[in-house]
Amino acid sequence: MIWAAPLLGALLLGSGLAIAYVVGGATVLAFFAAGQERYLAILPQQIFSKIDVFALMAMPLFILAGEVMNRGGVTRVLIRLAMAMVGRVRGGLGHVNVLTSVFFAGISGSAVADSAAVSNTLVPAMTEQGYKLPYAGAITAASSIIGPIVPPSIIMIFYGALMGTSVTALFIAGLVPGLILAVALMAVNTFYAWRDDHPRLAREDVPPFFPTLLRAVPALSIPMIIVGGIVLGWMTPTEAAAVAVVAATLAGMFYERLAWGELLLALRRTAMLSGSIFMIIAAVSALGYLGALERLPEAIASTVTELGLGPLEYMILLNVIFLISGMFLDIPVALALLVPLLAPVAIAQGADPVHLGIIVCFNLSLGLISPPLGACLLVVSTVTGANYWALARAVLPFLLIQIAVLALLVAVPDLTLWLPRTMGLIAQ
Repeated sequence: MIWAAPLLGALLLGSGLAIAYVVGGATVLAFFAAGQERYLAILPQQIFSKIDVFALMAMPLFILAGEVMNRGGVTRVLIRLAMAMVGRVRGGLGHVNVLTSVFFAGISGSAVADSAAVSNTLVPAMTEQGYKLPYAGAITAASSIIGPIVPPSIIMIFYGALMGTSVTALFIAGLVPGLILAVALMAVNTFYAWRDDHPRLAREDVPPFFPTLLRAVPALSIPMIIVGGIVLGWMTPTEAAAVAVVAATLAGMFYERLAWGELLLALRRTAMLSGSIFMIIAAVSALGYLGALERLPEAIASTVTELGLGPLEYMILLNVIFLISGMFLDIPVALALLVPLLAPVAIAQGADPVHLGIIVCFNLSLGLISPPLGACLLVVSTVTGANYWALARAVLPFLLIQIAVLALLVAVPDLTLWLPRTMGLIAQ
């Protein structure tokens, strides 16, 4: 009778309630439909146990670091560094877009924050240079997906808390896939640059490399502090997140004398985002508790066995489910709903929890640039004024190459696992 929850949720969704209230309300009603209402008395304890996780403290801190960085001029410094590195190449501003996302990903860990920041700055510059607006917006949205893959990553923290997987190992495992994704996007941009004769930046528009690099040192030090501190064992991911906030604030003051008013706005935005995420965690943890009472994971495992699905077949099925879910659900909702139900079966079949975590996080991130919702597409469309469906069409080639990269990571787990194994974070 747990299937009453999605049916009731669909009915409540029409009322215009927030997703957390929809999931929570439908779950409570489903307890009665399943005859499990006697367990509602201990439901608050179960919910609190899912939220009272030390690793989750890193999430609002990394959100705050990204907000402070956006308001402190750090993004513009990183863009100038990327321009100094690849601006003279044909299609240079497209490459700058991707490279900026790599730099930005090492601080904020959020695709939506990346797409908003770059849309404000690079997209107008690209259109002035002759790029079509849908293309400029599409590469901005597509490259923002690097944010949740390159450490730190907010959704990896969430996955690690849900599955009890080392967040440090997940962070390090995301480095190579993130760089592969960046190279793949640059390859697509190179193709379009030659096909559509995209311009190079004029020599006088390219900042001098060494002075620009020197000025960018405070900004570049932030991801080095985060990743280096975690890898060397000096800090936990949560402690590294706190240090990132301090470093981002100091960098903002160095670049633009970050005002107290901007800090207060960043804190307010962080509180709103964090509160909504934790509300979703609470609501979905109630549904997960009902699923455990109804022995839903065991039923899924039994069905997989009956269908004769091997590890590879089940992994392909799991990826299809997550790809479709990512098109319609927010990432925290999809993670909390599906991972506790589907991931244990894959692990029982021999999948490495860290490899599975990277695949799931990568997969769900693709939903951010996939219609009909596509949060990053919506952000880029809103900020730049580009037509949403024109953006959706323009982003399709980038989305296809990202799916190809996902398939490569599924087929070759060592691309993900060799670095954390080399560092001794997971077993050989």
